[in-house]
Amino acid sequence: MKEKTHLYFVPGLAANTKIFEHLILPEDLYELHFLDWILPLSINESIESYAKRMCESIEHKNGILIGVSFGGIMAQEMSKVINSKKVIIISSIKSNNELPNRLKLAKKTKAYKLFPTKVVQNLEDYEHLFWGDYLKKRAELYKMYLSVRDANYLQWAIHNLLNWSQDYELEGLIHIHGNKDEIFPIKNIKESIEIENGTHIMILNKAKTISKILEQHCNY
Repeated sequence: MKEKTHLYFVPGLAANTKIFEHLILPEDLYELHFLDWILPLSINESIESYAKRMCESIEHKNGILIGVSFGGIMAQEMSKVINSKKVIIISSIKSNNELPNRLKLAKKTKAYKLFPTKVVQNLEDYEHLFWGDYLKKRAELYKMYLSVRDANYLQWAIHNLLNWSQDYELEGLIHIHGNKDEIFPIKNIKESIEIENGTHIMILNKAKTISKILEQHCNY
């Protein structure tokens, strides 16, 4: 009997592992493991140190690391610590060169430090500010999938997303990206498997398509 391939999933910034609940992969071929975010030791903990601590949850050698958004950055950092068969990122970036100009500006001006982390921490208290069906639906999604609300984590994660020092692309990296991604626009992304009408949250509403791509690329 063929040994199963172990897939380790890292969710997006502040997200919980429920974002992967719609993925469907053959149970006879793959064993899925979902990694929760841990709290940084301090706001100043390096991303390298954090990645090393995340790797302590990896129980199998030569597995496949799969990350969404900031989780894609973390999967790449983790691959520098442990041996992995493959790294797959979804709705993410391969280097800091793929950051859009507005996020580069936020980094340069340090405007990101003004991010209202209290809104994320106490989302329920701000629900009345979400007008219209679209915003209300987004608020419901945030409540369901954004469960890491620790202020230190949020500040740490946003800082390390914008200040990621990687200026090169890892060899053999597989990148799945939506052509309607509003956080990391496709125009800044080089060489990705493009998902038609895929937004930044396509892991939720394009899971069937993403599952097929994952199965195809995890098979070899």
